[in-house]
Amino acid sequence: MLFRLKLLFRYFPDFRGFSSSAMQFLGIDIGSSCIKASVLDGVSGLCLDTAVFPDSELPIRAPKPGWAEQDPEEWWRAVVNAIGKLVAGGKIIPTRLRGIGIAYQMHGLVAVDRKLKPVRDSIIWCDSRAVGIGNELFERAGKEKCLSALLNSPGNFTLSKLCWVKANEPDIYRKIYKIMLPGDYIAMKLTGETSTTISGLSEGILWHFKENRLATFLLETSGIDPEIISHTVPTFGIQGRLSKKTSELLCLPEGIPVTYRAGDQPNNAFALNVLKPGETAATAGTSGVVYGVTDQLQSDPASRVNTFAHVNHSPSEPRLGVLLCINGTGIANNWIRKITGSPNYEAMNRMAAAVPAGSRGLVFLPFGNGAERMLQNKENGSFVAGINFNIHERGHLFRAVQEGIAFAFFQGIGIMKDSGVDTRVIRAGSANMFLSNVFGITLATLSGSTIELFNTDGSLGAARGAALGAGFYKNSDECFSQLERVRVIEPDKMIRDHLLAAYETWKETLHRNS
Repeated sequence: MLFRLKLLFRYFPDFRGFSSSAMQFLGIDIGSSCIKASVLDGVSGLCLDTAVFPDSELPIRAPKPGWAEQDPEEWWRAVVNAIGKLVAGGKIIPTRLRGIGIAYQMHGLVAVDRKLKPVRDSIIWCDSRAVGIGNELFERAGKEKCLSALLNSPGNFTLSKLCWVKANEPDIYRKIYKIMLPGDYIAMKLTGETSTTISGLSEGILWHFKENRLATFLLETSGIDPEIISHTVPTFGIQGRLSKKTSELLCLPEGIPVTYRAGDQPNNAFALNVLKPGETAATAGTSGVVYGVTDQLQSDPASRVNTFAHVNHSPSEPRLGVLLCINGTGIANNWIRKITGSPNYEAMNRMAAAVPAGSRGLVFLPFGNGAERMLQNKENGSFVAGINFNIHERGHLFRAVQEGIAFAFFQGIGIMKDSGVDTRVIRAGSANMFLSNVFGITLATLSGSTIELFNTDGSLGAARGAALGAGFYKNSDECFSQLERVRVIEPDKMIRDHLLAAYETWKETLHRNS
């Protein structure tokens, strides 16, 4: 295959010379459980093919309680294999690719040496070891200054994780040439160059919104040399080009531009065409997120929700994403599936739907995946309460888990409303927890929101971003003209009182265990 492609490139070197009808765009989604790659046909707006690697979940190592690490090289090997599947499948035509987009798990710390090799495993998003360091940095840098300039506390984000390495692994810290986010690392592997974006810097709590530059005051407070931070490239536009070495590895033409990069939640919002103030996106994969767009530089004094630069943010037209994150979402549903030996999620959803709203008093708290921002970075853990051996069966447990996750979403939406974000309509991909009627109807009914589900996902969003960044689409309206809405979930007034009563019991259980 590689030999044939090399011959093709030799005799047809100008791979940009094909007509626009042949244009394709590659999207790569770097998740904590797997890597997903999709190829988009630019004209039809349709997904031509998708590949996932590995078949089982990527390992997350926890050397100590509350820690979570992954090897960046495992992400890269998975990217190579996922793209290899697409090439072998024949739907992707390498010579017709015009751009590559990257979506990635947010807030992780990747550190490389001068040879661009990782000096340690990545400390990923759900690792909570740096909570104390972030709180201390918040005090030292000044709470008011952080909230007004950064729109956040340093919290448990990327910079705080770097400070943890500096304090606890000084020998490793001295080897660091550049730090980056997971998506920056994959872009580096593709292009051979280190870079980041303003949106990425903001998610690491490294962007000064009022001065529109790197937050050097926080680096100085941390004792971190600004040279350790890569230069910025635009979220949309040419960020680098596929290197010769990588092109040979992937069987793709050298020089294909990387034209889009964003964290998974800003990208999820982009994939759903959530770009304007007042629009809201949600996702419920391993973790759960509600993400509302605003044009106001605002912050939550308790840092229960966080504000980052959205993909279309600019100083002249601010676009901020207010993000509510719940660590224990799909991972909780997956945990209950495994320990009960259930065959699949479809069976669980059917059994849950057969149980009355409120799960007959069974209560589940889903906070068992590290420190929760909406609980002010506390690690409350997960609980099951109200078990009655004469009443409750597996269906009750499945429904209680799905309702408990929806209750956590509803509580978080209340926090977002306090920050000025309205959620009358929520857009989400038709995937993960949103495939459950129990979860979707519970969330819609309690929040009073209409939920619109679309046939898209992170990798397809990254591919659309690549097309927009490459200039194939003139604007976002053209980019999303063929986005397909597949389902609408409306509130169910018939069960609202039952759900409100169950939610009150859930809140009381949470307060008792806080």
